[in-house]
Amino acid sequence: MGDEERFVIIGSNSFSGAHFADYVLRENPGASVLGISRSPESKGCFLPYKKSSGGRFGFRMLDLNKDLDAIVAALREFRPHYILNFAAQGMVGQSWSAPEQWFNTNCIALMNLASRISGDDYLRRFVQISSPEVYGPCDGVTEENARFMPSTPYAASKACGDLSLYPFYLNRGLPLVYTRATNVYGPYQQLYRIIPRTVLFIKTGKKLQLQGGGRAVKSYIHIRDVCDATLKIARGGRNGDVYHISPDGKGISIYDLVLLICEKMGRSIEETAEIIGERLGQDALYVIDSTKVRTELGWRPGTGLSEGLDEVIEWVNEYFEELKVSETEYIHKP
Repeated sequence: MGDEERFVIIGSNSFSGAHFADYVLRENPGASVLGISRSPESKGCFLPYKKSSGGRFGFRMLDLNKDLDAIVAALREFRPHYILNFAAQGMVGQSWSAPEQWFNTNCIALMNLASRISGDDYLRRFVQISSPEVYGPCDGVTEENARFMPSTPYAASKACGDLSLYPFYLNRGLPLVYTRATNVYGPYQQLYRIIPRTVLFIKTGKKLQLQGGGRAVKSYIHIRDVCDATLKIARGGRNGDVYHISPDGKGISIYDLVLLICEKMGRSIEETAEIIGERLGQDALYVIDSTKVRTELGWRPGTGLSEGLDEVIEWVNEYFEELKVSETEYIHKP
C-alpha cells in the first residue's frame, strides 16, 4: 500500500519523529517525507533517516509558535496524505519553571494549526502524538477511555492540546487520531534520556544519578515497534479514536533497567549510579493497555528489551567519538 504516499512530520528533529521518517522511508520505497522542525537538522548520529532518505526527505526549519503561515503554505504545497505531530515541549521536571511555554507549544500553537487546516482536501489523517502522562499515575492497567488526571504542567499541556483538537474533528472534518506510547527508547535517542545516558556514562566513567533510588516503574518499548504501530494507526485507525502503544509485560524499575545495562557492559551498579531525591510530580507507574491496536490493526511488538538495549549499546559504540563530546544535559529552548 501507498507507493506514492506523502507524509509531513512536524517535529522531525525529535527522537520519535526522526525514527518515524526513517521507518516510512525504509518500509515504503515510493513514499516522500517533509520534515518540519523549529531547529536546524542535528548531527547524523541523532538522525537515522540520513541513512535511508535517498533524496525523498525534505526539510523546512519552521516553528509552530512563530511560523504558522509558512507551515500552512508548505502543507498546501506538499499536499500530504498524513500529518504526524511529534512536536512538543517535553521534559516533565523543567515544565514547572515556565509552564506557559509548554502550553503555548503543546496546546495553543497546535489548536491554531488545526483551525487553519481543518477541511483541507488532501489530508487522510492527522496523527497527534500524545502521552500517557495525561492520565497521571496509572493504577493498574490503563485503557484508552481513562480520565485525564495530569500531575505536572507538561502533562496538563499535553492533555489540553489533545482536547483542543477534538472540536475540529467533531465539527470541521479534521481526520484525527491520537497515539499514546509508553516509554520509548532505541538508538539515536537524546543523551539526557536514561538508557543512552547510562551507556555513555559507563563508557566515559561518569557517575549516573538515580532520582528517588530508581524505584519508578516504566514500560519501555522500542522505537521501531512504536513506528510500526504509528504507521498502522495513521493508515487504518478510526477517526476520533485513541490508540495505546505498549510492550508485553508489566514494566521495569529504573534501578533494574540500569542494573541490566551494567550487567551487559560488565560494570557494577555501585560504581555506576548514586541515589538522589525524587522528581516533583513523578508518576510511579505507567502500564497502559494496547489491546485495541493489537486487535483492530494486527500490531504486535517485535523487539524485546534485552535486544533493544544491545542496539543502543551498539549505536553508542559506533558513534562514540561524536557522542562523547555531545551535550548530555537537556537544554531548554523557549
